[in-house]
Amino acid sequence: MKPVNVGVVGLGTVGAGTVDVLSRNAPEIARRAGRDITVTRAAVRDLRRSRDCNTAAISLTEDPFAVASDPQIDVVLELMGGEEVAYEVVATALQHGKHVVTANKALIATRGNELFAQASEAGLVIAFEAAVAGGIPVIKVLREGLAGNRINGLAGILNGTCNFILSEIREQGLEYDAMLSEAQRLGYAEADPYFDVGGIDAAHKLTILASIAFGTHLNFNSVHIEGIEHLRQQDIIYTDELGYRIKHLGIARKEERGLDLRVHPCLVPKDQLLANVSGVMNAVLIHGDAVGDTLHYGAGAGAQPTASAVVADLVDVVRTLTADPGNRVPHLAFQPDELAEAHSLPITEIECAHYLRLSVRDEPGVLAEVTRILGQRRVSIRVISQKGFGDEDGVVPVVIVTHRAREAAVAEAVTEIEKLDVSSAPIVRIRLEALD
Repeated sequence: MKPVNVGVVGLGTVGAGTVDVLSRNAPEIARRAGRDITVTRAAVRDLRRSRDCNTAAISLTEDPFAVASDPQIDVVLELMGGEEVAYEVVATALQHGKHVVTANKALIATRGNELFAQASEAGLVIAFEAAVAGGIPVIKVLREGLAGNRINGLAGILNGTCNFILSEIREQGLEYDAMLSEAQRLGYAEADPYFDVGGIDAAHKLTILASIAFGTHLNFNSVHIEGIEHLRQQDIIYTDELGYRIKHLGIARKEERGLDLRVHPCLVPKDQLLANVSGVMNAVLIHGDAVGDTLHYGAGAGAQPTASAVVADLVDVVRTLTADPGNRVPHLAFQPDELAEAHSLPITEIECAHYLRLSVRDEPGVLAEVTRILGQRRVSIRVISQKGFGDEDGVVPVVIVTHRAREAAVAEAVTEIEKLDVSSAPIVRIRLEALD
């Protein structure tokens, strides 16, 4: 059987890692796929730059569309990143009858509905395992391994940069800005880290996981997004004393009223497995009605782990080249005409417990006034603690942990407390999830 010719668009970290894995493990991959897989052409931004992989047998070009439309190419690997140009490259590849493998979570989360429709109409496959959680095969788990389950919810550490920063703040005792600089120095964070620390990257990934889990069309705009920029070392310390770790989580739940989709920092009990995932690692906890809880852990980024997922997708695509398109695993797990339009709950309607850190003057009656405001909105207090004595201005931190309450009620109470004359700074508010 003739080899499958592959074109790669982008030979950066992931692209070079993919070429390296395909070359290094070529005999084993061919045994799994049933035929040889050969990278014959690649598009790069600058032909003069050196590469982190052997390109001696690869024809290089600076035109990604030349690869996408090359009649000799069977499968295109889109590993360039970004959205607009990447969308055009993938659309061009599909128009020319080529299957596509991509690691581009932003592309899938925001334009996936259009591309999947185009691919299905043409009898083609877009594979995207590497778009979520690097080397963890969580998409395959949801689409295939748990196909017999009704997925009730999932929660995951989906961004290694955020997890590294929060882990190091706790372990090194340094503030957020210092640990962000360290993450940038080590290459875990970009020069402009907004997509990571602002929660956008995790929200792209959660959009994809939720769609596959619940059988809905992709809807990135339905995800509530918060980053970690406002967190401080004292919050890490106080929550640790209370028996929690702060993690940046993507959470998706299916409730009777609609889907609960959100990305934000979260207090997690220390005895939960997710609370003990450190550094740049990712982990996803999935609850199915038949299987119960399953935890999937591994490297969330990096050349080799992501390349592992890209190559696994490529092998799957090669296996299906001669298969009836109607019998392939659907892109989003459910048959295309069975996908539902998701009704997502506004963040104001969700219910969960909260951690609140107040900065108030150390005066008689202050805590009574605070508890009165919370009580008026039916926000019940589980823990309240004054941390130390007042500073030179007489301001002291007060930590409150509430029972479960409506988000809107807690937000209203926070706004009212901040208006008090004794309140000297905005209240830090972090949600708490038991994940049971």
